[in-house]
Amino acid sequence: MAKKLLKAVSRIGSGMFIVVVCLAALVVLSSRISGGTPTIAGYQVKAVLSGSMEPAFQTGSIIAIQLKDKHSSYEKGDVITFQMEGKLITHRITDVKKQNGQTVYKTKGDNNDGVDRWTVTQQNIIGMYKGFTIPYVGYALNYSSSKVGSALLLFIPGLLLLISAIRSINGAKQELEAGKVG
Repeated sequence: MAKKLLKAVSRIGSGMFIVVVCLAALVVLSSRISGGTPTIAGYQVKAVLSGSMEPAFQTGSIIAIQLKDKHSSYEKGDVITFQMEGKLITHRITDVKKQNGQTVYKTKGDNNDGVDRWTVTQQNIIGMYKGFTIPYVGYALNYSSSKVGSALLLFIPGLLLLISAIRSINGAKQELEAGKVG
């Protein structure tokens, strides 16, 4: 009985692993083909690469952000992702001001001592964090974006499919041989 349960758990775990690897491969391939981050229903997944927003989300997590549109508005306390100095940054808005007729935002990482030295304009904002985070998956997502990680994500599903095909062929061969003997 315990052996059957262990076998069932092993099969479920293997199946889940295969699904996760295939989904990761799909995300990486679609981002390579489109030249950007894949968008699903107006949301993007981003990897957290620093601890500036801890404890809201940990380094190595992934977060979902809702992409901005022409009707997007932000207020004090919102967590936004924006482009600054060639990097994507996700920080909390601490102040909203009008400057030269446009709205600008002061931001701060929750875990940082002081506010950021820059102001964020509407055109620099990518989107707003919507409360969805998964710890540690960002490490894998970040690695999978590298050349080696991308190659592994193509190689591993192919290898798993090859192993599955060989097992199926061997199983069919054994059934045929058992039928000939009996």
